[in-house]
Amino acid sequence: MTTWQQNPPPPGFYPGQQDQRGYYGGQPGYPTQPGYPTGPNQSYLPPYTPSPGFVAPPPTAPPYGQVPLGAGQPYGTTNQEAMYGTSYVQDDPITGRVENFEFSDKSIRRGFIRKVYGILMVQLLITVSFIAWFTYHEPTKHYIREHQGIWWGAFAVMIVCLITMACCGDVRRKAPMNFVFLFLFTLAEGFMLGVAASTYETDAVLMAVGLCAAVCFGLTMFAFQTKWDFTVMGGALFVALIILVIFGIVAIFIPGKTMTLIYASCGALLFSLYLIYDTQLMMGGKHKYSISPEEYIFAALNLYLDIVNIFLYILTIIGASRD
Repeated sequence: MTTWQQNPPPPGFYPGQQDQRGYYGGQPGYPTQPGYPTGPNQSYLPPYTPSPGFVAPPPTAPPYGQVPLGAGQPYGTTNQEAMYGTSYVQDDPITGRVENFEFSDKSIRRGFIRKVYGILMVQLLITVSFIAWFTYHEPTKHYIREHQGIWWGAFAVMIVCLITMACCGDVRRKAPMNFVFLFLFTLAEGFMLGVAASTYETDAVLMAVGLCAAVCFGLTMFAFQTKWDFTVMGGALFVALIILVIFGIVAIFIPGKTMTLIYASCGALLFSLYLIYDTQLMMGGKHKYSISPEEYIFAALNLYLDIVNIFLYILTIIGASRD
C-alpha cells in the first residue's frame, strides 16, 4: 500500500492544495520529503526581493488605478466620468438612451421659438388679409355696416375661443384641437380688425400697419438682445393693465381728442412692454421665468394679442390726430 493510502489527507483536502509557500509542510498525514524541513521554520527560503523598476502602490490607493467615487457623484456613473467630467446623463435606464441635457434644452427651446413664430406669421397673414379686404373692397365694407350682427357673432366666437384656450390647458396643448381653436380665434379676430380698420381712411390704416410692424420688430430685437429681465414684471404689468381698463371706462364718459390720445398712448406703451415680456418668456434661457415648450399655442396667442393691441392703439392715435 502506498504512503497516500496509509496516511489519508485531512477532511477538506483536495489534490494540488498548497500553502502560501507552495508546500504541504506541517499538514497532518502528509508525507514529508527527506531533506526538507517541515513546519513554519523554513528558514532555507531566500527573502523576497522586488525586481528593478517595480514601484509599489501607496497603501491607500485602490488597485489597478481605479478612482473611488467622490462625494456627490451620482450613482451609476463611472470613475472615468468622475475624473474627466461629462455633460451626458443617462436619461432612461430601460432603453439606455443617453442625452446631453444642455444641448437638448437649447435645441428644444430653439425649435419652440421657430414653431411659435411660424404660427404667429400665419395668424398675421390672415389678419392682414382681412384688413386689406375690408379696407379696399367697398361692397364688403358697406355690407358689414348694414349687417352688424355678423360682427357680434365674430365677437362671441372670439371670446369663447379665448377663454377656452386660456383656461383649459388640455385644449391648448393637444393637437389638432389647439390648432382648431386658434384658427377660429384668428378668423374672428381678423374679421373684427377688418371691420374696425374699415372705419378709417386707407392711408391711415397703411401708416398704422407700417408703424406697428416697425415697432414690433424693434421691440422683439430689443427683447432678444437686452440683459434686462422683464419676466419679473408680470405683476406690475397686470396692475397697469387694470388701471388702463379703468381709465378706458372713465374716458367713455369724458370724450375728447386729448383724452383719446392719452388713453391710446398709454395702451400702446403698456402692450409694447407686454410684447417684450411675452417674448422673453418664450425665449427662456437666463431669464427668471419662462414658458413651457408645450405651450406653443399659448405663446403664439400672447404675442398675437400684443401685436393686435399695439396696432389698434397706433391706429387710434393716427385717427385722433387727424380729426
